[in-house]
Amino acid sequence: MSNVSRAQTTALACLLPAIPVISELGRLFADAGHQLYLVGGSLRDALLGVQGHDLDFTTSARPDQTQRLLNQFTDTVWDVGREFGTISAQAFRSEHEWLIEITTFRTDSYRKTSRKPDVAFGDRVEDDLLRRDFTVNAMALDIGSGDPGDWRFVDPFGGLDDLASCILRTPSTPEISFGDDPLRMMRAARFSSQLNFEVDPVCRKAMSEMADRICIISAERVRDELSKLLLTDSPRAGLDLLVSTGIADLVLPELPAMRLERDEHMRHKDVYEHSLIVLDQAIALEKARDYVDGRPNPNHQPDLVLRLAALLHDIGKPATRGLDGGKVTFHHHEIVGAKMARKRLKALHYSKETVNAVSDLIALHLRFHGYAEGSSGGASSGWSDAAVRRYVRDAGDQLERLHILTRSDCTTRNIRKADRLRRAYDELEFRIDELAAAEEMDSMRPDLDGNQIMALLGIGPGPEVGQAYQFLLGRRIEEGPLGPERAGAELLEWWKARDEH
Repeated sequence: MSNVSRAQTTALACLLPAIPVISELGRLFADAGHQLYLVGGSLRDALLGVQGHDLDFTTSARPDQTQRLLNQFTDTVWDVGREFGTISAQAFRSEHEWLIEITTFRTDSYRKTSRKPDVAFGDRVEDDLLRRDFTVNAMALDIGSGDPGDWRFVDPFGGLDDLASCILRTPSTPEISFGDDPLRMMRAARFSSQLNFEVDPVCRKAMSEMADRICIISAERVRDELSKLLLTDSPRAGLDLLVSTGIADLVLPELPAMRLERDEHMRHKDVYEHSLIVLDQAIALEKARDYVDGRPNPNHQPDLVLRLAALLHDIGKPATRGLDGGKVTFHHHEIVGAKMARKRLKALHYSKETVNAVSDLIALHLRFHGYAEGSSGGASSGWSDAAVRRYVRDAGDQLERLHILTRSDCTTRNIRKADRLRRAYDELEFRIDELAAAEEMDSMRPDLDGNQIMALLGIGPGPEVGQAYQFLLGRRIEEGPLGPERAGAELLEWWKARDEH
């Protein structure tokens, strides 16, 4: 059996649930005199034995014709980019929901100074495949008349061999491909992690030589590709590729800046390597904590905020490096790093919520070490209940992520020290849970609300209410729940002392 027939057998087996919908579309387009091909990630993943419900096609039909045909196929059709030849649809067949995207054959051209193509529609599938990013995405399955027995595999650039060899290579020369769309260089990094593939040495060399071309790409597209990389199961290979080719110097310069900075323990190769280990460990803990009935959650969603925080938690070290008695120090690197992360993530146009969450996690990631140091003397040591409450209050809705980040930040090879840190954090989490159960710490509020404060003090809305609220919140943190009667008495005493001064 040839490679092509083996590939078709594998693809057909994985596409089995989709065969009815693919066949129906094939007949619809063939009866109208048009060619239809399954392409891109849909076909690549099927060849890798991965099932999905997204189906990407390319066709000889023009966008208006595609939309008319899809309207006969389903009631849910929308225009996602008619000028680029793309029409999408949603359909329910064989008890599945299918998301369908059909794009007219294209033979785009690019100007040197532009990241946007001059879109031109073509007449040959081979020309359409030539413009794609990598050979493993430049294969097609000719649907023909819709009968699976007549489906034909199209592989003009050796994508099947590259898929078998786990190699990422461009259909045209890398200089042409990356010159056409420089974001493909970042996509190479993402696919190297997502598929666990090696980038062809010729492509890698071109990435290094053409790295500065990435600067014409919009911040939003760079952000989206970086996020996709971080959301893979193992981002390390892709991040290493961005750093080694110089692309990271332009899109995330804080990352390669950590390579030469040894951390304070002097046991890791450098802070960069330490950060990648922390990221690996954070991903493992993220998955381990998302279990249902003792099993991995099949609907687990990767946590972008956690992964950004893990990767960037030590970016403040290069700027704060110093010497104290011959020992390398990084005083306040968490505060500096939080500010640096905020600036970089804003420049990449991440959402306000993401920027705030990541910078807060970085600023807080060392807080636990005060507890660990206090716990070294035994179970009775550590923080007071008030300090535990402040830790919870400051973490806010990022507490679970802070748990994971802090645990992941332990990369020491000293087994005894690692065990002590683990036990200390186990104790801290236990105390948080214990206090939460006793005091409803999730709703860390004073014992009196704003209306009660105004009634008790005989004042109206204004800054004084906020000051009183903060006083009671501080007492709540220090002492736990006071109860309305005691809280009222202490508020009146505070108010009287305030007036006397």
